[in-house]
Amino acid sequence: MQGILLADKPAGWTSFDVVNYVRKMVAAVEGKKPKNTKVGHTGTLDPLATGLLVLLIGKEYTRRAGEFSKLDKTYAVTMKLGETSTTADDEGEKTKVSDRQPTEAEIQAALAKFTGEIMQTPPAFSAMKINGQRAYKLARAGKPVELAARPVTIYKTELTDYEYPFVKFSSEVSSGTYIRSLVEDLGQELKTGAYMSALRRTKVGQFAIEAAVKAENIDSADLVKLVLKAGV
Repeated sequence: MQGILLADKPAGWTSFDVVNYVRKMVAAVEGKKPKNTKVGHTGTLDPLATGLLVLLIGKEYTRRAGEFSKLDKTYAVTMKLGETSTTADDEGEKTKVSDRQPTEAEIQAALAKFTGEIMQTPPAFSAMKINGQRAYKLARAGKPVELAARPVTIYKTELTDYEYPFVKFSSEVSSGTYIRSLVEDLGQELKTGAYMSALRRTKVGQFAIEAAVKAENIDSADLVKLVLKAGV
C-alpha cells in the first residue's frame, strides 16, 4: 500500500499514537508485521491539539517526508489572556499576569504586528534539539534551555471571536512556526500575558481537514479507499 492518509487527530492522542494505530491496520491488510510496515507523519501535533495529520504510507511516500513537512499550515487558535504557562499551553503551570482587558482594536493591532516575516523563538517545551537533546527533555529536567530566534512567516491572521479572557483567531503560517510562541508574543505585546488554550490544524498545503477521517474511526476495511494518490 502506497499513498497519503488524511487523519483528524483527537485531543489526548500523540501524533505517534495515530501513526502506530494506522501502522497496525496497514500491516494487517498487507499481511506483514507492524515493524516491517512504513507509516509516518509530516508534522507533529501536540497531544493537546487536534486536527489534520498528513500520514504517509509505504516506502515510496515516507521517503518524501521532508518535502511534505515543508508545506504551509493553517490553524484555528484559542488563547487565554491574563496568565502565562510554563509550557505556553494549557498543560503547564500557570502564573497570573494581569486583569487588563484589551479592546478588540488592540487585539487586531497586535495580530497585525505579528504578520509577515518575523523572528520567532521556539518554546522551551518543543522538539527542537540542543546539542543532540530534545529541548522539552532538558526543560522537564529543570535545565536551562536557550533556543535562537529564527525567521518564520505569518501569511494571514484573522480574529474570529473575542470574549475576554479568550481570543480566537485563524492563522496561516510557514512550516516551522510555533503557534505557542506566537501566542506568548501576542500576550507580551498586549501586556496581559497569554497562553494557548486550544489548537486545531485545519490545513497542510493543499490538504484540508474537511477531507480527513477521524483517527479513531479509521477502519481497516475502508483503509485502501481512504489512501490518496491522485494529484500528489
